[in-house]
This record gives sequence, structure tokens and C-alpha cells, in this order.
Amino acid sequence: MAKDAELDTLDAVRRPIETANGLQNAHYTDPDMFTREKHAVLMTSWAGLAVTDDVPEIGDAKPVEFLGIPLLLIRDRTGQVRVFQNICRHRGMILVSEAKKIEGAIRCPYHSWCYGTDGALVSTPHVGGPGHNTHEAIDKSTLGLIEVRSHIWFNTVFINLDGNAAPFEEVHADLLSRWLEFDQPMYHGGADSRFTLEVATNWKLAVENYCESYHLPWVHPGLNSYSRLEDHYNINEKGKYSGQGTLVYRQMKGEDGTVFPDFEGLSEKWETGGEYLTVYPNVLLGVQRDHAFIIVLEPKSHDSTDEHVHIYYAAPDIDDALRARNSVQWREVFEEDIFVVEGMQKGRAAPGFDGGRFSPAMDGPTHCFHDWVAGKIASYDAG
Repeated sequence: MAKDAELDTLDAVRRPIETANGLQNAHYTDPDMFTREKHAVLMTSWAGLAVTDDVPEIGDAKPVEFLGIPLLLIRDRTGQVRVFQNICRHRGMILVSEAKKIEGAIRCPYHSWCYGTDGALVSTPHVGGPGHNTHEAIDKSTLGLIEVRSHIWFNTVFINLDGNAAPFEEVHADLLSRWLEFDQPMYHGGADSRFTLEVATNWKLAVENYCESYHLPWVHPGLNSYSRLEDHYNINEKGKYSGQGTLVYRQMKGEDGTVFPDFEGLSEKWETGGEYLTVYPNVLLGVQRDHAFIIVLEPKSHDSTDEHVHIYYAAPDIDDALRARNSVQWREVFEEDIFVVEGMQKGRAAPGFDGGRFSPAMDGPTHCFHDWVAGKIASYDAG
């Protein structure tokens, strides 16, 4: 596509919702476009990588690949969660190949260079020849692990791979203020409260579907039976975040009337309400009075996405049976969306499709996301 024509299509996405088109097919089907968006959208933003409970204890380390980049998530000796490139500074060897606890140092399996959990290079055996563990040309103070800029919010590890984004607190100031009441301890539900869905779709379609409630009556009839389409409202924060909320949240109860404990100090709106937001580009969050969930989308390729789901609670000790029921219920809801996002991915192979149109009344959150993506690409191309 010629440069001017492509700019025209991005401009069409950014028009007012009444006349805008969606992103064109190439943004979902072209591997080259996926590479371009990787640099223009995902690497320049605060992208979600993991949750802090992936490394719950001091010394825990977990290798994570994001956009083809080998990364190491680790909780250092001070308890801080950090992200490093998972490569030795000597010859680029992968350091940690499976989740483990670092008891001493991070040791490279190739030549045994060793690093502290803070990333510092601490030993270089035989680097100066047999029996000589130093060399004047090897300055250990400059050869620590390469740290990736990261920020923790809502138990989520966000990273900025190009290092140039404004501070997280500045980029998401409005969102942090909106959900300030939930700035309190949350507790992971454990093994049955984490699961991954492997979906044959572009990551953006997973975002677009999550943003809106328009599809509830047809895709989620069970959910819609008590939290109806007409009970929902759109959250359209252009250039920031978008999503949906409900005025009717039905708290799960056990046979004996048991419920999950509530988060502390919540205002009245949360007694019967919930909100479900996308933190651009790839983190889907949901909050209710007694539990929350985090979905980190991992873009694998132009047509493949892993959805990493984690459910959190307001207290560390909750009813096991109720928690298990809640996990099953949410998994069923999220699995109901799979045929939709995979169907839209297949539909993007139709050459006559122009990106589609938006309902001004119902698709505001999705249009906000399209507008943001188009703006990121245009800014990146403008250099």
C-alpha cells in the first residue's frame, strides 16, 4: 500500500465514530504489519508482561518470552519484582530456562558467569585464563544484566521495552484515580485461579471484544440473564483506556450463604456494580466488590494470542469450594468469546472488507482502542 493511501486509512480510523472505519485487514493478517505494530504500539507503550504472583517469593525467577525477546522475571533479595533480559552479557546465552528459585546466584550454564538477583555481575571464573577470575579488560561493574524498564500496578508487571514512554503514573493518571479505591492488597486465588487460553486470533481482536458489552445477549446468555445489556454502560476515555461497566453485579453465594469478603472501604457504587477495562495495549482488568481479575494478552504472532488469566480476592483465606466455582464460571465466560475472536480473525481474510463500521451507541470503547492504535502507528511513522 502506498504511503499516502495508508495514511488515509489511518485517518479514516481516527474520524468521529459516526463515520469512522475500523483498522484494515492487514493489521490482523499481515506478518509484516504485526512486526511493525510490535515496534510502533507494543514496544513504545507500557505493555503487560505478567503478574507479581508469577514470582511470589524472594529469589523466584521465571523466564518469559515477549514479542520474541527472552526476558527474566525475578523477585530480588529485597523483595522487588524486576525484569531483565534473560541473556548472559558474555556470549548471549540464555540464563534461566525454566521457573526456579535462585538460592545463590544466577549462573550462566555456558561459561559460569554469575549474577546477583539485582542483575549485578558478581563472578567471571577463568576469564583471565585458567585459575584467573578477573581480567583488566572485563569491568564487571558495566556488565550486569540488561534491565527492562518496569512498573507494578494492580499486581501487574508492566514493561516499556523502548524505554521512552512517559512514566506509568503519568500515562495512566486518570485510570489510577478512577480505581484508587482498589489500591489495596489483593490475593491470588492459587492454582485453580490461573489459566491460559490459546486463541487463534490477533491480539487486538481480543481487546476489541473485551471492550464492549454489545455482544452479551448472544455470546454470554447466562451472564446476560442477570447482568443484562441494558444494565451496562460504556467507558470511553479516548487516548487513555476504554471498556464497560455494569450496574448489576450478582455476588456469588455458597449453599450456606457464604460469600467472598469485600475489599475494604469501597464506595456505594461497588455494592452492585463492576467495571471491565483495557489498559492499552494488552491488559484486561475487571473489578467487583469481592474479587478482581487480570488478563495479560501475549501476542504470539499476527494470528495467535495467549490469554493469561489470574483471579484475585480481597482476603488470603476464602472458601475453597466457592473459589473453585468462581474460577469455573469465569473460565466459561472467557471461553465463550473464543469462537467470536477466532471468527473475526478468519473474516479478515475477506479482501473486500474495509475494517467495518462502529455503532455510535454501542461500539465507543472499541473505536477508542482503534483510534489509539492508529495514532501510535502514525506517530511512530512520523518519527
